[in-house]
Amino acid sequence: MTSKVDEALSYEQARDELIEVVRRLEAGGTALEESLALWERGEELAKVCRRWLEGARARLDAALAEEEEGEAAGQGAETE
Repeated sequence: MTSKVDEALSYEQARDELIEVVRRLEAGGTALEESLALWERGEELAKVCRRWLEGARARLDAALAEEEEGEAAGQGAETE
């Protein structure tokens, strides 16, 4: 479950921390317990990023739908 602190992270903050987690995991040299903690943290950060991106997609879809509705309404008025 994502914590309240994670929910307050901006997309950029979560992405940057995720990049650091991945870098540390790829570098190796950490104990198993630390590696597992890093992996779990990475999963949580990925969820935060995914929520931000899904929200952005929803906003874009809504804006595009609104624009299409406006264009359709404008075309309907021209044919009358």
